[in-house]
Amino acid sequence: MIDGSRTPFIKARGKPGPFSPADLAVQCGRPLLMRQKFAATAFDQVILGCANQIAGEMNVARVAALRMGCGDEMPAWTVHRNCGSGMQSLDDAFRNIAHGDMNLVLAGGTEALSRAPLILSDKAAGWLGKFQSAKTTGQQLAALRAFSPAYLNPEIGLKQGLTDPVSGLMMGQTAEIVAHRFGISRWQMDNYAMESHHRLAKAQEEGWLDGEVELMFAPDGTVYDHDDGVRPDSSIESLAKLKPVFERYGDVTAGNSSQITDGACWMILASEDAVKEHGLEPIAKIVDSEWAALAPEIMGLGPVLSSQPLMDRAGLNLSDIDTWELNEAFAAQVLGCLAAWDDADFCREVLGLEGKAGMIARDRLNVDGGAISLGHPVGTSGTRIVLHLINAMRRTGGKKGIATECVGGGQGGAMLVEAL
Repeated sequence: MIDGSRTPFIKARGKPGPFSPADLAVQCGRPLLMRQKFAATAFDQVILGCANQIAGEMNVARVAALRMGCGDEMPAWTVHRNCGSGMQSLDDAFRNIAHGDMNLVLAGGTEALSRAPLILSDKAAGWLGKFQSAKTTGQQLAALRAFSPAYLNPEIGLKQGLTDPVSGLMMGQTAEIVAHRFGISRWQMDNYAMESHHRLAKAQEEGWLDGEVELMFAPDGTVYDHDDGVRPDSSIESLAKLKPVFERYGDVTAGNSSQITDGACWMILASEDAVKEHGLEPIAKIVDSEWAALAPEIMGLGPVLSSQPLMDRAGLNLSDIDTWELNEAFAAQVLGCLAAWDDADFCREVLGLEGKAGMIARDRLNVDGGAISLGHPVGTSGTRIVLHLINAMRRTGGKKGIATECVGGGQGGAMLVEAL
C-alpha cells in the first residue's frame, strides 16, 4: 500500500446527488495521482468496485481511468460483490501483484446511491412497449385507453437492491434476526450508534481525517469537505424516539443503521519492484485476505466467519489485533459479531474453536466512527475501511489491523494489514 484518498461521504437526501459514480471516483482520484512520483499512465491496471453502476457509465472503472488521464491503453475493469466490491478490488490487486502478474495497481470503490434508478413494474413496462410500437392513431388511442395510473408509481431500485432475492428479506430484517439470536437490545444498538457519531465528530474536530478526505467541487460551485451525515449531538434520548423501520416490533431504526450515501475511495498498491523503480514509500502491506459465506438470513455475521480464518492462519487471537474496522452496516450486526466471538457454543460449532474467542475492546474497534455516522456507499466501503484502518494504526501506533465487513447475500470479507 502506497497511498490512498477518498471523497467526503454525502448523505442522500431524497434526490439525485451532484456526482455520478465516475464523478466521485475522479474527484478523489485526480489529487491522489497528482501527488505521486510516477505518471498516471504507469499503472498496470485500474480496478474499481461498484454495486450500482448507472447506464451512462458502464464499466465505470474504465470511464474513471480515462477521465483521470490514465491513458487510452490502460486496462480497467469493474468488480461487483455487493458491500464487498471495494475490498474485492483491493484483493484482486493484491493477489495479482503477489502472483507477479502486476506491479502497480490503482484500486478502489465508488457508489452514488442517491442516483439509484426508479424501476417500472412489468405491467407498466409492457404497456410502454405497446404504446411505443403502435403504428396507427387507432393503436395509439387503444394503448392510451389501457393506461393505468398505477403505472406512474415506480419502485425505487435501491429497495430491490437491499432485499435479498433468495430469502426475500431486507438487509435490516437480517439485522433483526442477528439481534434476536444474541439478545442485542434496542438500548445497546442506540448506544453504539451514538458512540459512532461522537467518534466521527471528534475525528473531524481533531483533523484526523484531513489527510484522507479530499475536497469535492460540484458543478454549481458547492464545496464538500467533510462527511455530512454526522450528528455530533446524537443522544440516547433522540435515538429512542425513532420507530423501527424493518419490523413493526423490531429494534432496528434509521438511527442505528448505516446511512444511504454517495462516495468514492482509491488506494495505490505496488510490488517491491515498483517501490524501488519509482522511489516510493509504503505505508502498509496486505498480509492476507479471506472471503466466507453463510446463510443470507444472517449475513451480518460474515465478518466473524471471514476474520477468524485470517487469525488462525497467522496464529493470532482477537487481542493480538491492534485496530479493527468492522463496517457498521447496522449496530445490531456489529454487536452481533462481537457477541458471536464471545459465545462459546457459536465458536465451537461454527468456528471450530475450543471455546469462546473473547471480546474486541471498544477502544480498538471503529475508533473514529463508521458507516452509521458517515454512511455506507455500498461499493466503496470496503476500500474506505482498509484505508482508514491504515491511517488509524499509523496515528495510534498500531501494527496489526483487520478490516472486515458483512456482504449482502450472505458473505463476509476480511483483510489482515500491517502498518509500516
